[in-house]
Amino acid sequence: MAAVLFDFSGTLFRVESTESWLRAVLDERGATLSGPELAEAARALEAAGALPGGAVPVELPADLAGLWAVRDESAELHRAAYTWLSRRVALPDPGLHDALYERHMSPAAWSPYPDAGTVLRTLRERGVGVVSNIGWDLRPVFREHGLDPYADAYVLSYEHGVQKPDPRLFSVACEALGADPRQVVMVGDSRAADGGAAALGCRVHFVDHLPVAHRPDALLPVLDLVR
Repeated sequence: MAAVLFDFSGTLFRVESTESWLRAVLDERGATLSGPELAEAARALEAAGALPGGAVPVELPADLAGLWAVRDESAELHRAAYTWLSRRVALPDPGLHDALYERHMSPAAWSPYPDAGTVLRTLRERGVGVVSNIGWDLRPVFREHGLDPYADAYVLSYEHGVQKPDPRLFSVACEALGADPRQVVMVGDSRAADGGAAALGCRVHFVDHLPVAHRPDALLPVLDLVR
């Protein structure tokens, strides 16, 4: 294989828990909730699917369906979709909803899976691309966690107005790496989205979107696929 493409959220990195996300923003803004209130608000935010990279909505409101379907095609759509979901949950300060959205884009909100660094360093000479459905620039997350030197290309849906599974996004990544798609592996956690790479002839390998502590070595088999 000439190159490897990786998804971001749920594949190389995992976002913090909903409770950690909410607590961090409350602390930053000097707002308080009692223990039971915080737990209930976090549960409601998780059910609403308000944390990007976290759980999907338990029930997607009908009037959000159209926006949700294209949320990763621009920064504006992404912010609108997730702050809309967040505002379904009552919080002590209306400004917390925008603060929560800002928090999820910070490097502190993300942790790499334990084997991500080893795998990216090992694959560096073959060519590594990151292909993500996202509405913001994830490059600072890679830089903060020391993984930016191992990524040769970032292809982000909001920068191209196209989201996975559209083959065009994977095609852009292959071109950026100078790789024949038939000699490329796409690694991701979503069969629906990441599986779109197969339309170009890429090999596709899936991992489970689990908490960081529960998935220490699921990326290591990728190294066997490129030998």
